[in-house]
Amino acid sequence: MTIKHTLKLLLLLMIFSCDSDYYLSNIKGERLDIDENLKSDPTIEKFIKPYRESVNRHMDSVISYAPDSYSKNDTQYNTAIGNLMADAVLEESDPIFYSRTGKHIDFVLLNHGGIRAAISEGDIKIRTAFEIMPFENSVVVVALKGKQLVLMSEFLATGGRAHPLSKTFQLIINEDSSVKSATVDGQEIDPKKTYYVATNDYLYNGGNRMTFFHPNDSLYVLDYKIRSVMIDYFKKQDTINPKHDNRFIMKTD
Repeated sequence: MTIKHTLKLLLLLMIFSCDSDYYLSNIKGERLDIDENLKSDPTIEKFIKPYRESVNRHMDSVISYAPDSYSKNDTQYNTAIGNLMADAVLEESDPIFYSRTGKHIDFVLLNHGGIRAAISEGDIKIRTAFEIMPFENSVVVVALKGKQLVLMSEFLATGGRAHPLSKTFQLIINEDSSVKSATVDGQEIDPKKTYYVATNDYLYNGGNRMTFFHPNDSLYVLDYKIRSVMIDYFKKQDTINPKHDNRFIMKTD
């Protein structure tokens, strides 16, 4: 210990050994701009360097390949990237749900705004999944009566946004944005039947004004993040092949 440090320690001991009462009399603050002029601390940089390098090696691991680029804005009602995400949630979550309940997920509904980045042509990395889904949203499965699905169909029809739907649900709307048909596995919705709909916890709690998840028969929390779903799905695909299809379209005849 240096003489300077010793003197500081003695001073502190003298202060705290006194019987006098001390109180805060003044607080001063100053603004510290975080910009290019802010100098990094070499000691801290040296300490975190191995951890940063380890994280980057993990994030840059190649797990699949995209033969083209896919954006959430390529069409109005269903997009290739949205279709891929909804189908991935169905494929990866259904075995978990079935193992716990003995039931299957009927279809998946996600939100268009939750897709935060495009998939670029080339290597798909773990980092890609974090870019697409940076939020901590997790998969939940909601047991809904068919009458709730009717409300959901009307919401999607009038909203005019490409909210991702899995291939097991088809919604066809008219030019006036009314529902022409809505089917689950090719069958018209039965208002009295219970359907098991996978979504994310944000939407379940009313995000994007999707209030039709309430009331419901029951809720199942899978503890499975959408981002983790995407990583698991990509790892199984040597090359992804997302496409537009007719799961959500406008009929113009």
